[in-house]
Amino acid sequence: MSRAWRATRQLVVGFGLSCACLFLVALFLIALAATALVVGAGMLPETVLTVRRFAGFERRRVGAWTGVEVPEAYTALTGTVVERLRGAAEDPGTLRDLRWVGAQVVYGIVLFCVAVVVWVPAIVVDGLWCGVLGRTPVVLPLLTRIADLASAWSRALLTPSPQALLARRVEQLTETRAGAVAAHGAELRRIERDLHDGTQARLVSLSMRIGLAKRAYDTDPATGRALLDAAQTQAEEALTELRHVVRGIHPPVLTDRGLEGAVRALAASSGLDVEVSVDGTDDGTRAPAAVEAAAYFVVAEALTNAARHSGAERASVTLTRTPRLVRVRVHDEGRGGAEEPLTGTDPEQPRGTGLIGIRRRVAALDGTVRVTSPAGGPTDIEVELPCAW
Repeated sequence: MSRAWRATRQLVVGFGLSCACLFLVALFLIALAATALVVGAGMLPETVLTVRRFAGFERRRVGAWTGVEVPEAYTALTGTVVERLRGAAEDPGTLRDLRWVGAQVVYGIVLFCVAVVVWVPAIVVDGLWCGVLGRTPVVLPLLTRIADLASAWSRALLTPSPQALLARRVEQLTETRAGAVAAHGAELRRIERDLHDGTQARLVSLSMRIGLAKRAYDTDPATGRALLDAAQTQAEEALTELRHVVRGIHPPVLTDRGLEGAVRALAASSGLDVEVSVDGTDDGTRAPAAVEAAAYFVVAEALTNAARHSGAERASVTLTRTPRLVRVRVHDEGRGGAEEPLTGTDPEQPRGTGLIGIRRRVAALDGTVRVTSPAGGPTDIEVELPCAW
């Protein structure tokens, strides 16, 4: 019975979507006419984006009903009005969505009417059959079949072609590789800056102090010893800075303790009450070093953001290993509202640069990042890093 109610709800929403598609057809025709008259050239790309939103809603709805996600592949509509018009016209996804809009108007309304007709005998037949005789319903399951049929048509109309999916995949890989190269360059510049401004300056000063100590030792041994003591202190400080630089490249704690131990060490030093849970690592098999490093830095950045900006007192870190990926989830009970600036290099936009760094580091490994941080909290950062064990 519950399945029949779910199917009915699915068909009712589909009927409402069909009515909305009637509005989309009218809107598209108006935008087309306005574009032909030049006066409303910017209206067509906006209409195409509106159609994409409705198609995206239908993809999510079908995915929730069937349990299988419906992929999407679109060309980004950016640039001048002419460039956006050309992008909308040349994108195969535009024609695919318009075909779905037209078909949804028909099969959404027709199947809803069929479902209404089915409900009448279902109430009589299954009401008697199930209520009195205690048998399995025979008419209500038809509603599920009707909902399955509607979902199958939507999936067939909205699923991109293999060529479109491949083109989108190439575009994504191009973007992620460009981000990885940019992140690598920024990391090299950071290491160079840390070595030049910190360690190198201390080593130069250390060399000068040792030279002064050598010259002063014969005439004033006390001054020479004081200079040597200061030189020893500077040498220790230089070693500390070198360790800090090395930890920024690949934390030694990962090598010594593994990902679980390193994350627990981060949690202990974060200043928050952090609960760490680990699942799927009982056999002792370790992920590749690059994956462990990425997961470690994700947790480090997320906990740092939670401690500095969210006002949270408690957080949780969950590490999950599956046969194909490592999943990292960091949750905090702070005020939320985590932001990502349009660029992570603008010094006037310091907020959100940590999230940009997380996305770039994860994208370099072809992973995914999902951030949920409504105003008022809580904040959830979930990362999936593909790897083979």
